[in-house]
Amino acid sequence: MCQSAAPAQQQPQQSQQQQTQSNQQNQPDQAAPDAGGPSGDNGAIAIPKKKETEEAPPPPPPEPKVKNPPGLQNFSLRVDVPVVNVDVGVILEKTHQFVPNLQQDNFRVYEDGVPQEITSFKRIQAPITAVLLVEFAANSYNFIYDMWNAAIAFTRQLQPDDYVAVITYDMHTTILTDFTQNKMQIQQAIQSLTMPTWNETNLFDAVYQTLDRLSRVEGRKYVILVSSGRDTFSKINLDKCLQKIKATPNVTIFSIATGGAGVMGGGGFASGRMNSIGMLQAQNQLQTFARMTGGMYFEPRFDAELPEDFRAINESIRNQYQITYKPTNTKQDGTYRKLRVELVDNEGHPLRMQDEKHKSLKYDIIARDGYRAKQEVE
Repeated sequence: MCQSAAPAQQQPQQSQQQQTQSNQQNQPDQAAPDAGGPSGDNGAIAIPKKKETEEAPPPPPPEPKVKNPPGLQNFSLRVDVPVVNVDVGVILEKTHQFVPNLQQDNFRVYEDGVPQEITSFKRIQAPITAVLLVEFAANSYNFIYDMWNAAIAFTRQLQPDDYVAVITYDMHTTILTDFTQNKMQIQQAIQSLTMPTWNETNLFDAVYQTLDRLSRVEGRKYVILVSSGRDTFSKINLDKCLQKIKATPNVTIFSIATGGAGVMGGGGFASGRMNSIGMLQAQNQLQTFARMTGGMYFEPRFDAELPEDFRAINESIRNQYQITYKPTNTKQDGTYRKLRVELVDNEGHPLRMQDEKHKSLKYDIIARDGYRAKQEVE
């Protein structure tokens, strides 16, 4: 009897211990409360206070019911709407000064003769990214002399934030210095041009290769082409060079014709231009490069004209109006679209400008003459 009574007394004690352990397990863990606080067992515990009334979030809108044919699932369609940006410079014909304070209503843009609706308009003034492409061939001292003076005049008007590369060409195209902001490095590269080697002037190859390199550079780019305009031994012809210009976006070419100093000496480039079909063709090529890209063409006859010419280039490059529109022709067929920009007054008539003495002022509208549309495979 005594042996059977001992286990009977131990059962309540064991059940009481199990109940105590279960109560301890059911108690909340005080070591890691949700709102922080001490990690030990002692001390106050910070418990976040619940809001008395919490507003339920609004129910989501019902999904639109679309009736599709049996077996056809829903799908989304993405439409790529092209946008065209046109940089426009308005320069007074006599002084080459930029015309400010023009408004969006003063501009009309035509694509292939069709008027376009302007969606964005602003004036921009930013640092430039330019390539100084100069001809350096052993053909005439007048060409080299004008090239050297033009290049130096260009570097003197650079701003601290401008990026410039220097490339020369004769029979081959040579990079003297890559894009840099160091004006001293640019001038040293130009001053190193003292002894030309080849007589050939492969202009088309040089322009083609320069544009090919610039196609990998983002943003608006400029080419300052200092050249006689003659081409003697290029691998590509003029048509392929013009096609490359049309296919390269965001590039503006400014052409400076060399050899004009020969006029005062009774010979040389400029006097020969008037009597030679080849020189007239060279002039036309330089003008075409500038006109197609919205640039300017200069033919200085005196060294003193060069700073004024580059001041006009700076006015055109650094002060422009940027026009954005969505073309009415949305086809992505890779065709070349002709552009035309006009200035009008409040009544839609051609804009007339006057000076303080009410004399008429002539102005030039500088913009590229077209662009190539994208293709669907791009």
